[in-house]
Amino acid sequence: MSTYKIVVAGCGGMARTWVEYAIAREDAEIVALVDIKAEFAQAMADRYGLGSAGIYTDLAQAIADTGADVVFDVTIPASHFTVCSTALRAGSHVFGEKPMAATMAEARELIRIADETGRSFAVMQNRRYDANIRALRGLIASETIGKVGYIGADFFIGAHFGGFRDAMDSPLILDMAIHTFDQARFVTGADPVSVYCHEFNPPGSWYAGNAAAICIYELSDGSVFCYRGSWCAEGAHTSWESEWRVTGERGTAIWDGRGAPYAEIVAPGDQDGKFHRDLTTVSAAFEWQGRSGHHGCLDEMFASLSEGRRAETDCRDNIKSMAMVLGAIESAKTGQKIDLRDYY
Repeated sequence: MSTYKIVVAGCGGMARTWVEYAIAREDAEIVALVDIKAEFAQAMADRYGLGSAGIYTDLAQAIADTGADVVFDVTIPASHFTVCSTALRAGSHVFGEKPMAATMAEARELIRIADETGRSFAVMQNRRYDANIRALRGLIASETIGKVGYIGADFFIGAHFGGFRDAMDSPLILDMAIHTFDQARFVTGADPVSVYCHEFNPPGSWYAGNAAAICIYELSDGSVFCYRGSWCAEGAHTSWESEWRVTGERGTAIWDGRGAPYAEIVAPGDQDGKFHRDLTTVSAAFEWQGRSGHHGCLDEMFASLSEGRRAETDCRDNIKSMAMVLGAIESAKTGQKIDLRDYY
C-alpha cells in the first residue's frame, strides 16, 4: 500500500487531532513538523513519539527535504495563504483548517494555484460529518417537507477561549459562523446570493470585537436562511451544531443539534376548513456510515486523492461558504445588503 508523506504545518493544540488521525492511518507517515517556533514542533514530536520526523521552521525546506506529498495546514487563519500557496507550488496536496484564506482575493488566488499545479486543496468543514445533519439533509433532499422556503439556525454559547479570539474584530462570524453557514449550504444544496448582517457586541461580552450577529441570506433556490448567534451568551446554551428549523410547503424539519432530526408534515386526507391542519411526524432516515468530525472529513479528503476526484470540501466549493462570512462582515460594516454572486 502506498504511503502518504505528510508535513504538519502548525503545531499548536488544534494540530493534535490531525496528528492523531495521521498516526492511525496505515498508509500515512508524518515526515516533518513545521512551526514558526521550533520548540513547538519538537514538543509535538515528543508528545507523539515522532522521533523520525524532521523539525522545521521553513515549510518549503521541509517539503524539499522529505518529498512530502500532503501538507496539513493547521496554522492560524492569517497564515493560510502563505502556507497553502507554498505547499501547492512545492507539489504537495493541502488539507487545511478553515477558513481557506483571510480574504476573497487570497481564496481566489489559491484556487488559481491549485488549478495551475494540479494539486488538491480541501478545507476542514468537520461539522458536515455527523450522522444527524446528514439525516436532516436527507429529509430535505427527499422533499419530505416539500420545497424549502426558510432555514433558521440559532447558535448561542458563552465561550471563554482566551487568546486570539478574544482580540478579533469579528470572532463569531469569522471564526465560528462559517461552520453553520457551510452547514446551511450542505443541508439545502443551495448557494448564497445575498446577505444583510447586523453585527454587535452585547453587554457583558468579554470579546474586544463583535461577538453576536444576525444574518439574513437569500439562497439560489429562492429560500431564505436566517442565522442568529452569540459567542458570549451565558446560560441555556444551544448545541455547537446550532438549533435548526427548516420550513417547506408541506411541513417543517427540526434538529436541535444534538439528537435525531424529524419532520412534521401535513397529514394525508381532506382537511378543508380546518384552522390548523392535522400533522404527522416523519423520522429521519440514518443511512450515512462514515466517521464523525475531523476524522470523517479527513477520511473524505484522502478518499478523494485515492479516487482521483475533488473532495466534498474542495476549495472551489468552500469559497462559497467563505463568501458568506466575508460578505456578512462587509454588510455589517456598510449597513447594506451585499450581493455575493461576485464574491466567488
